[in-house]
Order: sequence, then structure tokens, then C-alpha cells
Amino acid sequence: MIKKVHQESKNKMEKVVQVFKSDLAGIRAGRANPQILDRIVVDYYGVPTPLNQLGNISAPEPRMLVISLWDTKLIPAVEKEIMKSDLGINPSNDGKVIRLIFPELTEERRKELVKVVNKMSEQAKVAIRNIRREANDQLKKAKKNSEITEDDLKTGETEIQKLTDDYIKKIEELTKIKESEILEV
Repeated sequence: MIKKVHQESKNKMEKVVQVFKSDLAGIRAGRANPQILDRIVVDYYGVPTPLNQLGNISAPEPRMLVISLWDTKLIPAVEKEIMKSDLGINPSNDGKVIRLIFPELTEERRKELVKVVNKMSEQAKVAIRNIRREANDQLKKAKKNSEITEDDLKTGETEIQKLTDDYIKKIEELTKIKESEILEV
């Protein structure tokens, strides 16, 4: 019973960390990163399709992304979706490829991005704490139903707390890395 609850909690916490990593990848930090475009979805003949499935996205220079679509008829639709997104970048095209040029981030914008990262970090930590609470509730319920002993309950709660601490530490490390990346000039 304890192992099952522990494993379920570990899997859920790992998912929280993965989602947090992908959210961090979507924040631009002064240099062009193709993952920034992962959230952009384009209507491809009536089917919402992620941009990275419609062509190649490359970063030939530190502050430029080049999108070469397999179907050049989609260029206007892709440009429209990029403009609608929260990236704040105007795409330019030459009929074959779309170029996204990332401006240098101002000091003010860098500080705003750090605040956004910290907010996302706090949300991820809250999600992990909620998983801990659910696991502890499951263990208490099992104790109430006489499925486990009082000692098993204490052992299980201790293990869940260790797991929680490990995953919160992972989130804090990822946050520090992203903050230093954003503040790097």
C-alpha cells in the first residue's frame, strides 16, 4: 500500500517537473530557442497542427529563428498565429522562409521575466505540495481502515515528505538556471 502511494506520488511529481520544464522553455531569454514556438498551433486544412510539425525550425544566429515550411502556402497563416501569440515578435518572410528576429531584452523586461519564472515556480511547488497532501490523505485513510499500522503511516509520511523535498529542490534548481539565463546580458 505504502509503495503504491509512494510510486503514484513520484510519477505525478515527475509530471509536474516536466510540465514546468516545458513552460520554462517557452520563456524567451534574449536568445532564440526553437522550443519557444512549441505552443503555436496553426490551422492546417481544418486541423489544428503544432508549428514544429509543419516545417523545420532552426536558429542560424543567437537572436534569429528561421522557419522553413514544407507547404509555403501556409506562410500567411503561420505569420498570423505568431503575431497572435504572446511572443511580441513580428515575423518577416521572403516567400520561402519566415524569419523571427529577437530584440535584445531590456533590463526592465528581464526583471519582469524573472518574476514570471518565479510565479511559475511557485505554482509548480504548490502542485507538488498538493500531491503530498493527497498521498498523506490516502495513507491516513488506509490507517483508518486498518490496512496499515501507525508505524507504517509515519514511515509513509516521512517517505512522501522526502520525495516532496527532492522535487521542490529540482524546481528551485531549474528556476535558478532560468533566472541566470534571463539575467545574462
